[in-house]
Amino acid sequence: MHPVDLDGTAAAVQALARALRPHLDGDTGPAVVPLGPGEALDVLRPELPVEADTALIVRTSGSTGSAKGVLLSAAALRASATATHARLGGPGTWLLTMPAHHIAGVQVVVRSLLVGTALAVLPAGGFQGRRFVEAASDVLMAEGPRYTALVPTQLTRLLAEGGDALAAVRSFDAVLVGGAATSPSTLRQAREAGINAVTTYGMSETAGGCVYDGSPLDGTRVRLVDDVIHLSGPSLAHGYRLDPDNPAFTDGWFHTSDLGRLVDGRLQVLGRTDDLINTGGKKVAPTAVERVLTAQPGVVEACVVGLPDPEWGERVAAAIVSSGGVDTEELTSAVKRELGPHAAPKQIHIVPELPLRGPGKVDRAAVARLLSAARISVEQSPEHG
Repeated sequence: MHPVDLDGTAAAVQALARALRPHLDGDTGPAVVPLGPGEALDVLRPELPVEADTALIVRTSGSTGSAKGVLLSAAALRASATATHARLGGPGTWLLTMPAHHIAGVQVVVRSLLVGTALAVLPAGGFQGRRFVEAASDVLMAEGPRYTALVPTQLTRLLAEGGDALAAVRSFDAVLVGGAATSPSTLRQAREAGINAVTTYGMSETAGGCVYDGSPLDGTRVRLVDDVIHLSGPSLAHGYRLDPDNPAFTDGWFHTSDLGRLVDGRLQVLGRTDDLINTGGKKVAPTAVERVLTAQPGVVEACVVGLPDPEWGERVAAAIVSSGGVDTEELTSAVKRELGPHAAPKQIHIVPELPLRGPGKVDRAAVARLLSAARISVEQSPEHG
């Protein structure tokens, strides 16, 4: 194995690029393992032989906390990058804004390597509009298409800042937005502002995003089995490190843990199966409630979780980020109208920001702890007693 420690600097990203280049050029060599701060190589058992045809091992714990190593071939990486450029309008110059030890960051590096364009890197140290503008300046002067990829939180911050930050992101020919669900209101605001925002769905096991704006990339196939999303195609990983019989990979398909549905022929992701809330005997998809909440005036972001409840089994609870002037009773009523009374939050708590993990994903476990603590605080207050 060839571990590459990624500390957020451009030099570390260039080291990753040098390690990946021989594989993309068709040569063999040790599998590249990008490691973020605090990530250890030993969980991948480097003393044992690496599975055949492996160019990259992405260390990921997913949502379970159990470390896995996703095995990706050079062919899968090339297929993903080529399909992305084909969908967006041709090879271009990229700005990397997210951690390069996550697959979304790795793929920005791969796309640049395959087409031979210079890669710009937003250094670690907090995402700010000013720093984004500075990092984007060289890319925006390049000939040909200019691309970047953001997580929804980054896009939200650029929209809120406006000015030069908004002008810069609007100047990219396409902005991939993924890593977490993008609220309809954020997406609508971005497109109304002139940003060519393209939503992506995928994971390490598919070499990154493989469904753009609900439509599979060339070669990718999508099927729903009992509403669970299955994916197949040339960008698929060939398994997990030291786990050849994992049932997630079966007959050329990867069985995700995500629920979905087809709306006018496009895939709509409804959230993870293990995030479903069972309240009063009825199942509630948090993502569906979040879509309703973020469509309401004044709601910037929302996270919905299930909390233990002696009467309902679980109660629907929501943490929201507000731009001001929201009425929680009106929010509850909106959910009732759209999804029914069983889906309406019984607790809504306004927070300054949602806790995040990984590449911009909302940390639902942290949100649940926050909401539980807020409930206890209310119940123990003198006014409540």
